[in-house]
Amino acid sequence: MTSLGKRPTQPRELVRAVDRVSFLHLERCVVNRDSNAITATDERGTVHVPAASVGVLLLGPGTTITHQAIALMSDSGSTVVWVGEQGVRYYAHGVSPARTSRLVEAQAEAVSNRRSRLRVARAMYEMRFPAEDVSSLTMQQLRGREGARVRRIYRKHSERTGVPWSKRDYDVDDWEAGDPVNQALSAANSALYGVVHSVIVALGCSPALGFVHTGHHRSFVYDIADLYKTELTIPVAFDVAAETAVDVGAETRRFLRDSLHGGKLLERCARDIQRLLLNPDENEEPPEGYLDFDVISLWDEHGNAVQGGVSYGGAS
Repeated sequence: MTSLGKRPTQPRELVRAVDRVSFLHLERCVVNRDSNAITATDERGTVHVPAASVGVLLLGPGTTITHQAIALMSDSGSTVVWVGEQGVRYYAHGVSPARTSRLVEAQAEAVSNRRSRLRVARAMYEMRFPAEDVSSLTMQQLRGREGARVRRIYRKHSERTGVPWSKRDYDVDDWEAGDPVNQALSAANSALYGVVHSVIVALGCSPALGFVHTGHHRSFVYDIADLYKTELTIPVAFDVAAETAVDVGAETRRFLRDSLHGGKLLERCARDIQRLLLNPDENEEPPEGYLDFDVISLWDEHGNAVQGGVSYGGAS
């Protein structure tokens, strides 16, 4: 149990993002705290998981979580996301461990200017087309190339696994109506969105301020997740569909969790976000895990932040 006088865990004391399990999905259980571990209890017993080893905790239907468990996850720099049946609906997320507004200010500035927004959007497409020069392409041209690329990827994995593919087809209100590969794609993408969302809020960015996507409270989540789908969620979905899994959602999450951890997605995602939002002269190596600033400054009309927590009134 945490005492009232215990200081918050400092960022440098947290487990590095690269060493964490990317996500843990729980359904129909009670989540509590036992020392520095979270516990998941159902009729089969209790499982202990070190809180600091989890990047994001996905809570599905039938879960109840205690105040102490949430406090531990927050102190451990882990994000909690509430999701729907099979993990395919996002509802809400817990507190962010971010201690700085640096990146969200850079994000807001970049998205508010047409030229800088186009620069970031092109940079996102350039990450997906590393062999092509996209510096002069319009958004319409970039969307066309992306659509053609994704269709090629679907055909490639359909041929590789022998799973028939016609088109992306799913009903958000009737997940079971889709064929196995579309069910697996929905489950995999939802889990990826949860992980990416956790990194975005952990860095202090806004999930709503997208560069390619717009008008949605998770636009930036979809922007960043799209960087990784063709190498992560699409092949995993076809692999699961090829195995004719009994529980497509659970099997997809297991496959994807192994892929995410092996590819060190948390660290990669944090680096990609910082690289996209910061100017080249600001783009130093990110710290391990999360950004490590814990300084409150005051705004100055001359463009320089001044130190907070100081009396500027002079002697009385």
